[in-house]
Amino acid sequence: MKLDIERIYKHIAFPIVLSTLLIVIARVIFIVIVPNVSEPQMNTFLFVQWFVYAFLLIIIILQLLNIFLDRVLPWKLYAASRFVIQMVLGTILSLSAINLVYSLLKQQLTSAPADLSQVILLNIYGAAFILPIFSFYFGYKFLKAWRKSELESEQLLKENARSQLMSLRNHLDPHFLFNNLNILSSLMDKDIDLSKTYLNKFAEVYRVILKTEYSDLTTVEEELELIESYVYLISIRFKDCVFFNFEIDSKLKKMALPPLTVQMLIENAIKHNVATIEKPVTISIQSEGETLIVKNNLQRKKYLPRERKASGLNNIVKRYEFFTDKKIEIVETNDAFIVNLPLIEIEYAV
Repeated sequence: MKLDIERIYKHIAFPIVLSTLLIVIARVIFIVIVPNVSEPQMNTFLFVQWFVYAFLLIIIILQLLNIFLDRVLPWKLYAASRFVIQMVLGTILSLSAINLVYSLLKQQLTSAPADLSQVILLNIYGAAFILPIFSFYFGYKFLKAWRKSELESEQLLKENARSQLMSLRNHLDPHFLFNNLNILSSLMDKDIDLSKTYLNKFAEVYRVILKTEYSDLTTVEEELELIESYVYLISIRFKDCVFFNFEIDSKLKKMALPPLTVQMLIENAIKHNVATIEKPVTISIQSEGETLIVKNNLQRKKYLPRERKASGLNNIVKRYEFFTDKKIEIVETNDAFIVNLPLIEIEYAV
C-alpha cells in the first residue's frame, strides 16, 4: 500500500499543483480582462482553459487508472485483457473528463447554458483525438511490459543456472579437502618431514582452487598448473603406483574448460582403480585437435558402490552444459577408460 501511495504521489502531484496554479492564474486573468475583451477573444480564452484543464485532468485520471490496473491486472499476467480494458476505460474516463471540464467552465465563466450540439461535437472530436493517442500509448506500454517480462524471465533463468552451477562447484571443494586431509593424517603417523612437504603442496593446490571459486571457466594453462601441483601430492602418497604422461599442444593453452575438470578425472581414476607397484595406474593427458583426452588403464576396485561411480563424471557433464553445446565423450573398453573433453574457445578483450 505504501508503494502505491508513493507511486500516486509521484505521478499526479505535479499535474495537480500545475492545475491549481493555472486555475488561480486563469481566474485572475478572467476577472481583469473580461470587461475589455471581444467575444472571439473570450471564446479563444475559454477554449485554451478548457484544453489545459481537460488535458491535466486526463493525465491524472489515466495515471490513477494505470496504478489501479497494475495491481488488479498486471501486464505480464493479463496482457491482452489489460490492453482492452485500459483502452476502453481510458477512453470513457477521458471523455468524461472533457465533458466535466466543459460543463464547469460553462457554469463558472459564462452565462450561456450547455449546448447539446457542442457537447456532441466535443465528444466526437475528443474520441477522434484520444483513440489514436491511446492506441499508440497502450501499444507502447504493452511492448514495454512484454519486454520487461522477457528480461525478467531471462534474468531468472540466468540466476537459476548460476545457482545450479554454484551448487555443482561447491561439491568439489569439500570432497577434495576431505580426501587430502585423510592422506595428510596417514602421512603424519609415518613421516613428519614428508607430511610437512605434503601440507605445503596441499596448501598451494587449495589456494589455486580457491582462486577459481568464482570462475566459471579456466584456461588449459591454469588447469595444468594446478595439475602439476596435484600430481606432486599424488606422487608423495602413491610413489611408484601411479604414473602420468602429458602431451598438450601449446596452442591450446588459452582455450578453456570448467575449473578442476582434469583434477576430478585424475582423482576418479585413482579412486576407482587398483594402484600397486605390480599393477600401477597410468594416466595420460593429451590433446587432439581442440579436444583434451584424459585416459587411464582400467583395473577397477571391486568394492566400490556402483551408485557412486558416475558422480564425478555427472558433475563435469552438467557443468559443461552451461557453457557449450559440445558433448563430452566417455569411452570404456576392457582395459582403458577415456574421457574426451571438448575445449571452449573464449574471447579476450583487446
